[in-house]
Formats: sequence, C-alpha cells, structure tokens
Amino acid sequence: MRHTLLAGACLAFGLCACSPSAPPAPPPLTDYTANSGGPRVPEQLAVRFEHADLHFRVDPDARRIEGDATLTFLLKSPLRRVVLDLDRNLPVDSADVDGTRLSRSAYRNTDGHLEIDLPHPLDAGARTTVRVIYHGRPHTAVHAPWDGGMVWSTTPSGQPWIATAVEGEGCDLFWPCIDHPTGRPALVDEHVTVPAPLVAVGNGVAVGMEEKDGMRTYHWRAHEVSTYGISLNVAPYRELTATYKSRFGNSYPMHYWYVDDETKARALFAEFPSMLDFLEGTIGPYPFGAEKMGVAETPFLGMEHQTINAYGNDYAKIPYGYDDLLQHELSHEWFGNQMTNANWDDMWLHESFATYMQPLYAGALGGKQAYFSTLMHLRTLIGNRHPIVSGKPRREEDVYNDDRDGPGQDIYNKGALMLHTLRNTIGDDAFYRSVRLLVYGTEHPVPGNFSPRYATTRDFIDIVDKVTGKKMDWFFDVYLYQAKLPDLQVARDGQVLRLSWKVSGDGPFPLPVDVQVGDHVVTLPMTDGHGEVTLPDGAMYSIDPESKLLRQDAGIEAYRAYAKAKRKAKTSS
Repeated sequence: MRHTLLAGACLAFGLCACSPSAPPAPPPLTDYTANSGGPRVPEQLAVRFEHADLHFRVDPDARRIEGDATLTFLLKSPLRRVVLDLDRNLPVDSADVDGTRLSRSAYRNTDGHLEIDLPHPLDAGARTTVRVIYHGRPHTAVHAPWDGGMVWSTTPSGQPWIATAVEGEGCDLFWPCIDHPTGRPALVDEHVTVPAPLVAVGNGVAVGMEEKDGMRTYHWRAHEVSTYGISLNVAPYRELTATYKSRFGNSYPMHYWYVDDETKARALFAEFPSMLDFLEGTIGPYPFGAEKMGVAETPFLGMEHQTINAYGNDYAKIPYGYDDLLQHELSHEWFGNQMTNANWDDMWLHESFATYMQPLYAGALGGKQAYFSTLMHLRTLIGNRHPIVSGKPRREEDVYNDDRDGPGQDIYNKGALMLHTLRNTIGDDAFYRSVRLLVYGTEHPVPGNFSPRYATTRDFIDIVDKVTGKKMDWFFDVYLYQAKLPDLQVARDGQVLRLSWKVSGDGPFPLPVDVQVGDHVVTLPMTDGHGEVTLPDGAMYSIDPESKLLRQDAGIEAYRAYAKAKRKAKTSS
C-alpha cells in the first residue's frame, strides 16, 4: 500500500522529510493490521463486546497518543485468553484483567493480534474486563480516506486539526478492538484529552468537559457504534446547532462543528433539514435520534462516522444546489451504521444504497431530469471487471481494490443502477418495503422499536423474495454474482421485432422489457428470456424508453474507450 512504499523510499533515498532530528519511521503495518475484516479467531467469536471505555491523550506537536482502553466482554463459550486487534507499532505499557495487573509474559503482539492470557479460564456466561494501556505514534494517513490512519493537519490559522479515517485499515490503528464489521461494542465511552483551547468532538452525546492544567478532557457516549465509525476529531472548532422536528414525532439535535468560514458553514448547515426530510420520508426514522445528527469539518474529504460524519468537501455544490458528498455520507447513517454489513463481501449494502440515495435526492429537488442525469453519470463509471459479491468472506481492501479481483467502485455505481432496475422491476411499494426491512428489521419503523442490526446479501435477497412473493435469485445472480451485464439482443425480421436476454452461464433471466411502438408502449414479460412484438408498417420503435434497465450498452462502451484513450494521450504528452 502507498504508506508502505513512501516509508521505504524515505529510508532508502534519504528524502528531506527524514531529517536527522525526526524520529525514525515506524515499521510498516503488518498485512493483518493493514487490511480490515480478516477472519476472527476463535477467542473473538467466543465473546460479546459489551463496553469500550476509551481514554485518549492527544499530543498534536509530537503526533502521538497515549491510550487507556477498558473493555468488557460477556463470554458466549469458555475462554482462556482474550485476543484483540491493535497495531503492533503502538507498544503496550501494561495489561490488567478484572483489576489484576498481568506480568509482561502474559500478553504479546506480533502481527497485530494482541493476545492476553487470562489469570484463570472462564466459563460461558462470565464477564471479564480487560484494561490495556499503550502509547505511540499512530499510523499517519497518506491520502485519507483512501489510505487510512490519523490525519495531522492545521487550520487556515495554523492551529492543530486532527482526525481519524480508518475504514480500510480498521479501528486497530488507534485502539485495541475487534476489527471486523460484527465487532461493534454495545456501549462506547470516549474520553479525549487535548491542549486547551482545542475542542474534541466524538460519537454520540456529550457527557461533559473538564479543564485542568491547560488540558481539556471531553467525554462522549454512544451506543452500538460501527467499528470504523468510532472517531477522533480535534480542532479549534466552532459550533452550529439546531433542533430537527421529525415527522415521526421525536426531535433531536443537529450539530455542525467547523473550523473557519462561518458564512459557508451556515450555508451547509442549512442543508441538513432538507436532507433529513428526504431520508426520513424515503426510508424511515433517523436511526440515532436519541443521540444526535452531527457533522465535523475534517482535513480530508469525508467518512460516515456514526453520529459525527466527517466532512471536508470544501463546501462544493452540484448543479442541483446541494453538496452530494454530505448527502451520501449522511445516508450511511441508515446504510452502514444502522444496518451494517456482516462481512466486507456485503459492503455493497452500504455503498450501493447510499449512492442510490443521490439520484433519488436530486430527483426530489430537480425532477426527472435531475434523477436521470445523475444516474447517467454513474452509468459511465461502471467497470464490470469483477462481480459485486464473491460469495465468500473478504477483507475491506479485497473488495475496494479491483486489482485484487474486487468490485472496486462498482459497489457504488453498478450497485446503484442495479437498485434502480430492481425498483422498476418490483415496483415502488415492494422496493421501499424491502429497504425498510433491510435497514430496521420491520416494515413499520418508529423511534424505539428498532436497534442497529447486521445484514448479508442473502438477507436482502430473502427479504425481496418475501415481499414480492417471488423467487428473485435470477435477478441477483446476474447483477451481483456475475461481472458482465445482461445483454439484450435485438433482431428484426420484417415486421417482427425479437428480443432475447443473453447472460453469463445462460441461466434464466425473465426481466421484462418495455418497447415503445409509435405512441404505444408494450411490456414484454420475457418469461423465458425471449419476447417479440409486431411492428406496424413504417412504425418507429424504442427499447426501454424510460431507461428502467441496467444492461450492456455499446454507446457507453464506446464512450469509455474514447475517454480512456484521451486520458492516456494526456498522460503521455
């Protein structure tokens, strides 16, 4: 990965950043630490993570943290040792189990697995509390959020501006955790100590702040936070706040912590209610109304940190008058934080749905033109190199990196167009009922009758089957488990127009197709993958006139080849 290459080049060639006074570069991350979501070891499967009480002391000048993590687990099966994930470049100073200080030989960290021997074996049903005190310089992100880690920056006025972005590499870059989507703790307390007058903003609700000897300690508390959604945000923040009154009868605070430009900050903050109106009206209640809807300005582009989304898009606008990155990240509160993928192979459940919310929102503001123009842009980006879902457990980088046979950006763009096609196939009512069941586990969510949940690709397919009363595997097999798009082949024999679907593996694909003949639209059921329509003399026809279907398109492929050649020519000139 990029951070490893840069560190190696710096050591080998003596680049100016490696001055004699600078501390030596830490060893590169192990493969285990650099790739979030690897298989959990039996000891991690044996516990339920109940509470993470995290203390961070942040030193901006030294780019260093001191950590003190007290972690409580309920045992689902007998246990002899606790195994956590922590970057080995953060040395452990001490470890306690249930208040007993362990000898140095009782814990070890070689490749990013922090193994802690229990003083004596524990049976299922027992609770154990492990305390880990550690320190060090956390891995620094080279190009956040694509390369994860700590982001050490400064505001326009030169003050410290610090944030975390660890989706790809995981929570173990700055605290001892179970770095897997299903490793979320039921309760998280964050205590963040920073030099005054800096402000530390965290997940959930503010419990309090204490100031002593020139240092401030901020306390935040959140429930069931997604593992990479736990974050640190430190800056001389200023705050905007208001109350959102939901259509579901509850109210909750909206917050925006910004660093510099109040005029731009207020303009962005004014977008919050409209986005919430759309998402609550389209999907259901904001999942974390008992805590807050929060955004923190960050020195990197953005990330869906639960109840405190990171935002660094420089107050951009798209032609429909809003910041689409902010809207995308806010959508992740439903698709990612409320409903979390059970494995990284199911990551399309986060990204496809959040991406599809963008054309839907554009359409809500600007009508059909806005909806379809946004979809058309996504359509030009689809790669089709690898299936969206492999059907086997994967790590985060294996999914996002198409050089590793992963779908890459197709989990955003192709997935969103697939959802557009699904909605047109099963109808709005069935589509949105299925979405609510996926997100909340109920078709009738109201505040208080749901909690964060995990989901898999199979879960969503089963939900759609249940809602529609039909077996839809043929649809998902092609769009999710195969790389190639379905090819609609069209042949005309005199006045007869024949259509047939061609898909990889030649399986069934009874996807209906609309054909407009003059002013009349005919829907061909394509029951066996074939259909035909008779054309009147001299009649013009159009296939899929309302652009309902994601399929192979020669025009798109010609455009992509042209764009690729232009980029290559520009690079070589």
